[in-house]
Amino acid sequence: MSSGKGGGGGGGGKGGAGGGKKKEVKKETKLGMAYKKDDNFGEWYSEVVVNSEMIEYYDISGCYILRPWAMEIWEFLKEFFDAEIKKLKLKPYYFPLFVTENVLQKEKDHIEGFAPEVAWVTKSGKSDLEAPIAIRPTSETVMYPYFSKWIRSHRDLPLRCNQWCNVVRWEFSNPTPFIRSREFLWQEGHTAFATKEEADEEVLQILELYRKIYEEFLAVPVSKGRKSEMEKFAGGLYTTSVEAFIPNTGRGVQGATSHCLGQNFAKMFDITFENDKGSRSMVWQNSWAYTTRSIGVMVMTHGDDKGLVLPPRVAPLQVIVIPVPYKDVDTTAIVNECKKTVETLEKAGIRADLDTRENYSPGWKYSHWEMKGVPLRIEIGPKDMANNQARVVRRDNGAKADIPTADLVEKVNGLLDEVQKNLFETAKQKRDACLKVVNTWDEFIVALNDKKLILAPWCDEEEVEKDVKARTKGDLGAAKTLCTPFEQPDLPEGTTCFASGKPAKKWSFWGRSY
Repeated sequence: MSSGKGGGGGGGGKGGAGGGKKKEVKKETKLGMAYKKDDNFGEWYSEVVVNSEMIEYYDISGCYILRPWAMEIWEFLKEFFDAEIKKLKLKPYYFPLFVTENVLQKEKDHIEGFAPEVAWVTKSGKSDLEAPIAIRPTSETVMYPYFSKWIRSHRDLPLRCNQWCNVVRWEFSNPTPFIRSREFLWQEGHTAFATKEEADEEVLQILELYRKIYEEFLAVPVSKGRKSEMEKFAGGLYTTSVEAFIPNTGRGVQGATSHCLGQNFAKMFDITFENDKGSRSMVWQNSWAYTTRSIGVMVMTHGDDKGLVLPPRVAPLQVIVIPVPYKDVDTTAIVNECKKTVETLEKAGIRADLDTRENYSPGWKYSHWEMKGVPLRIEIGPKDMANNQARVVRRDNGAKADIPTADLVEKVNGLLDEVQKNLFETAKQKRDACLKVVNTWDEFIVALNDKKLILAPWCDEEEVEKDVKARTKGDLGAAKTLCTPFEQPDLPEGTTCFASGKPAKKWSFWGRSY
């Protein structure tokens, strides 16, 4: 996907309220999308995230400035998730950004999985460091030497910590804002338990929270499932994930992961405890995370040829109010009515604002706020005031309605709920329309080339998955397993693997991915 810069944004902050004097409106035309979503998805996406003022490109490739329009969305997700994990008795921690080479190398399988992406600090000023220091790609090896120190007895368990931080993975594939960047924000939870049963239970509890983030906040449909042995977290016992799918590109996206690490790290870092019988046991551990990638998945899923489309639950601004004056009309009364409308909505807990910039026409403002994806637009002009009403326009489908001023709060709340629901249902229909069930290799190749999300019977053998990757390798990338969904269709006796012809053990999602 292209990482080229998009066009300019909306231009300028909000001006003060207009007065009674008429002022010449400066006609602005440099607004709108140069690329269409269906014609050039990569350039369209790059343009949307810049023009909507979510990101700004930085002078280091793969690193981006996250602007308020993106950070506020991240804060809404953080607020929800942080409250939920605190109900599970998670405690906030912060561990250092740096990790020594000898500690990083301690867990062989783990570091091999991250080795190509680890960034190293080798100098301090002009002096070479005695030993290079790694910047965390994830924090297992940063945290676990201290878990070993803190855990002594079964009374110290469970240990459950979470940190909100940044990590660096020096990827060499094409950087894509939010989706694949060299530095990104995330939360990472790390927990230790006395028993595997407790660890297993938490893995699924967290995965369900991730489903809620995607489906109930971002309005993005996802599938919950388990990763193959080849695709699981390096050094872990097993990995579960929520998987999204982008119909325009025919690619899956790993939305978030919840790993059971088993006792591998406990063995490497000597994390043991004295159980209630007086003997020593190794802990069972989990780690889990979701990242700012979630914002990119939302943009790709809902955005259209006008720009960003935001689900109301995460929209920094849910309603924008725009005065629509006509010639020879005193704008003061219209602007005051708009101000009253914003105040009424804000008192009701609706995130609303007013655009009174005088150097832009109402039509330009409509396009600007559509570009930024605000769920509802309210227009108020002289006729609306005379009729004690306001015109409300939906961003998701463009539907317009004239609503009595007295009913505005109730109707706006109802419309916001409808927009949220419609975005999810529309996205789910588009995703489901891309789902293709296949039984043979020939059907698989046709579906792959048609950009489908493929569900196929599989023998669950690593060598077969490697073979599928090798046989599908090309300019667009190889196909791989996305996950084995927890909700399994019936697997009739005698069903064979689509790729090997051996007896099939499960249904798995396959496809290309980001």
